[in-house]
Amino acid sequence: MFFQQVYDKTLAQASYFIGCQAKNEAIVIDAQRDIDVYLEIAKQNNMTITHITETHIHADFLAGSRELAAATGAQLYLSDEGGDNWQYEFPHIGLKEGDKINIGNLSLEVMHTPGHTPESISFLLRDHPASDEPVMIFTGDFVFVGDIGRPDLLEEAAGMVGTKELGAQQMFQSLKKFTALPDFIQVWPGHGAGSACGKALGSVPSSTVGYEKIRNWAFQFGDDYEGFKNYLLSDQPEAPYYFAMMKKLNKVDRPLLVEVPKHPTISWTEAEKLNDVILVDTRHKDEFAQGHVEGSINIQNNKALANWAGWVLNYDDQLLVIADEGAQEEITRKLMRIGLDNIQAFVTNLDGANLVKTKIVDADTVEEWKDKEDTVLLDVRGNSEFKAERIPGAEHRFIGKLIKNLPTDIKDKNIIIQCQSGDRATIAYSFLEKNGFDNLYNYSGSFLDWKKNGKATVK
Repeated sequence: MFFQQVYDKTLAQASYFIGCQAKNEAIVIDAQRDIDVYLEIAKQNNMTITHITETHIHADFLAGSRELAAATGAQLYLSDEGGDNWQYEFPHIGLKEGDKINIGNLSLEVMHTPGHTPESISFLLRDHPASDEPVMIFTGDFVFVGDIGRPDLLEEAAGMVGTKELGAQQMFQSLKKFTALPDFIQVWPGHGAGSACGKALGSVPSSTVGYEKIRNWAFQFGDDYEGFKNYLLSDQPEAPYYFAMMKKLNKVDRPLLVEVPKHPTISWTEAEKLNDVILVDTRHKDEFAQGHVEGSINIQNNKALANWAGWVLNYDDQLLVIADEGAQEEITRKLMRIGLDNIQAFVTNLDGANLVKTKIVDADTVEEWKDKEDTVLLDVRGNSEFKAERIPGAEHRFIGKLIKNLPTDIKDKNIIIQCQSGDRATIAYSFLEKNGFDNLYNYSGSFLDWKKNGKATVK
């Protein structure tokens, strides 16, 4: 058996390439949209991708299963569980509880494991030349290392009221299937630490059934469903707005990108001639602060680029991206993984542009100003971060919700923006600046700097 995990650190998303070396056949589970990585693995290992599958209709990334099927001619196997509202709307071979996919001498047995979503399935892998006992389970967003999939995403991100209660009940029952499995089975989940699909995901890539029974919080409640439900639904991270679009695009027929697109790199003089574009500055926040085009939104090209782009940008936005030279392909890949395909061009040199500087303040200035009547200290971190510890007098407005609900009630005041380390504060600063807010100040050191300077905090 050949096995390789493909892990996208930017979305904390795992996909899997599994092959039978005797027959040179392979299956890919939960493919990312830039599919060249799987084609290269197949080429290097003399394998043909014959099967493609998914664990569920994903919310946090645009799956590349259909792109991979178009490029390889492989059969597409997808869940037909979950009822009429949870069916994929394009041709595929349907999967139900107990169905098997054979890949050479390997097989994947389908377990229907609803909870995170109604159609969610997991796959038990058997390597038949070695044993008829299952050796691995691919759980998608069902069981993670140290956590389980959240059932509230459909309600939180897609507005499907009442689904989280049903999801919690289904998850509680699905976990009983998991606990019945042999302890030695390896667990390979769909996400790792940093994903918004759970609240306590571990940072190691895999686990075992036995270890999760001991260490995963979800298996410690016994028959206490109410206790389980209350813990499961509490303190989940905010669900990015783009999740609703991912649910739609992963379910319906849509245009395919079988290759990573190449976009032109133009001068600022040429860029000024473009109409109706959203200017996205992906440079480091310090460079942005030193000089940026007024009206540009700073979303740094780091691991969180796709996540915050999904919060901030609309899918019909035409994007002009300011980037460091050489980063164009990397940025394109990150954005296409969540379906943001409308990049018109890149700009890597701002010569000739009229630049403005960010107004930066330090801890002493924040301490001096924050309690004045004409000043608001705006903490844009997540709710759990704010509740855990904060700067005295800070007003909390999570950055994601701030973007959809502009704080017009405080527009006439001096607004100091802070987060944990400065990245999110810079996004919020640039977004509010673009939307006509004048009296903005960025506490770029933010909460970590506040504590480093020995300033008082409250919990």
